[in-house]
Amino acid sequence: MTQQTVQQVVVVGGGTAGWLTAANLAKRFNSTQPGSIQVTIVESPDIPTIGVGEGTWPTMRKTLANLGISETEFLVKCNASLKQATKFVNWRETPAAGDSNHYYHLFTSVYDASDFNLAPYWQRGDLGSSTYAQSVSVQGEVCERKLAPKAITHKEYEGAQNYAYHLDAGLFADLLKQHAVEVLGVKHIAANVSQVNLDKDEYIASVTTDRSGVIEGDFFIDCTGFKCLLLGDALGVKFKKVDNALLTDHAVVMQVPYQDEQQEIASCTISTAQEAGWIWDIGLSNRRGTGYVYSSKFTSHEQAEQTLRDYVGPESEGLMTRVIPMNIGYREKFWHKNCLAVGLSAAFIEPLEASAIFLMEAASNMLCDLFPRDRQAMAVVEKKFNQSFQFRWNKTIDFIKMHYVLSQRTEPFWLANQHQETIPETLTELLERWRYHPVSDYDFDNVYEPFPMESYQYVLYGMGFKQDLSFNAGRYSKSAQAIQNFNNVQHIAQQVESKLPSNRDLLNKVNQYGFQKL
Repeated sequence: MTQQTVQQVVVVGGGTAGWLTAANLAKRFNSTQPGSIQVTIVESPDIPTIGVGEGTWPTMRKTLANLGISETEFLVKCNASLKQATKFVNWRETPAAGDSNHYYHLFTSVYDASDFNLAPYWQRGDLGSSTYAQSVSVQGEVCERKLAPKAITHKEYEGAQNYAYHLDAGLFADLLKQHAVEVLGVKHIAANVSQVNLDKDEYIASVTTDRSGVIEGDFFIDCTGFKCLLLGDALGVKFKKVDNALLTDHAVVMQVPYQDEQQEIASCTISTAQEAGWIWDIGLSNRRGTGYVYSSKFTSHEQAEQTLRDYVGPESEGLMTRVIPMNIGYREKFWHKNCLAVGLSAAFIEPLEASAIFLMEAASNMLCDLFPRDRQAMAVVEKKFNQSFQFRWNKTIDFIKMHYVLSQRTEPFWLANQHQETIPETLTELLERWRYHPVSDYDFDNVYEPFPMESYQYVLYGMGFKQDLSFNAGRYSKSAQAIQNFNNVQHIAQQVESKLPSNRDLLNKVNQYGFQKL
């Protein structure tokens, strides 16, 4: 194998995946300085990024702060809003006419479940609150009232509650592009890649473009989406479908204007179960982004569009829709030789729980942390990276599938999700263990766990998962402390709710005044 120092990184493809990865690398390695690692991004000028309303995880706050992007600028330029949870409507069971059910997967609990897990005490009935989320967090009520997680007096990226964002992905890519090029030293080339060229060791040596000729590099990052031009086409890494477990395969999407500029903005992603899938509803500052994720085996594309229009109501009249096929699965390897895939090139799991952008963040962070300085070092990093992300994607599949498995809906699509052959063995084992044991730290022994213990508990108890903890009763002798903690949650709720503005009011003030910088 040829010994070669890694000095030139070429990212092929833009969008959130390409620009976020390029910006992270350039920031980490000081690309504005002579002699440092240089980052070039080759972006097709013919493929626009269209925002349908995207959700992030709270990790995005740290990512943006590390890149040196102002939170005020981000919120204003990306039509972004503040997200504190996902509200799952009608997932637990098919609602009767005029009725509905819901639960919250929240970002903030008052007490860390790893330190003192209140779930077993809630299960035993040591508190009268009707839902688990209400018993351990104030954030559900904050979301019900469409309140923001912070006030205008908070500094950028700080808040009274943990939070993430809803954003327009197209505008977000534009902001990242501007910052990466103008501030961080990323070189931007607008061109289409027509050929990928390998050297004698079958590493990628260069890409040939239609407008800028041949672009050489030492390390290549594939952000070309489902096409996967580098890792898939050129290097032959195959795609592993997981449509046997996750049954949805299409989405029909629609952008819905607000009725007026002061219409309230939801503080959470709203996910509403439907006959053959579910609808997301994401409130940006200027509009809502909605989409119906469904299985074409259980409904037609025409019926799916009508289901979305029925959900939106009369406002949908005249609004355009797009149908997006979803290729559910991941590459057998994410890193091969001198090429790493990030974003849709690496994997796509249906958008429930908004894991896509988080896993882009995680991939670019791990690349920066373990970046190989020569070819000889690549094999070790490749192995570690592939192990890590195969674990992360499989855990994400398990977590998403759990929502379907726990549902008591009776339509054919939902019943198909109950078939044992569609349920990963790892998920079956967890659910069997949790029937008689509380969720514990022993279930999360890997540093790369994408979803923490508390996330599982919000979903399990929100969906009505039943546990028999009777033979474990002796373990829960701290009832007095549990009751005190439950009471404290209610006291904190009263304090927090009285001090927070609405999401809309806060965003109006951000546009007018901005946050105080850190």
